[in-house]
Amino acid sequence: MQNVRLYAVWVGVVVSLLLGTLLVVGQWPSLIVTAQEPKRFQYQIVEVLPDTQNMQTKMNEFGSAGWELVAVSMGNMTEPRLIFKK
Repeated sequence: MQNVRLYAVWVGVVVSLLLGTLLVVGQWPSLIVTAQEPKRFQYQIVEVLPDTQNMQTKMNEFGSAGWELVAVSMGNMTEPRLIFKK
């Protein structure tokens, strides 16, 4: 009877160690601290004619190339500048 209890204790210890190991291994990638390069962005400034169709065409053109419109500067109020970031 005592051997059965001892066996049960050892089985419990082994199972606990295996489960703990699986948990640690499963979390291992998140535990590793890696150096990350700082994010680098590119910017593009495009002057466009101040009509809606022309501006929309330029925005779609740059958007399909992966650029994101981040600002519109009106400059002297006659020539809008679209500022894109990638």
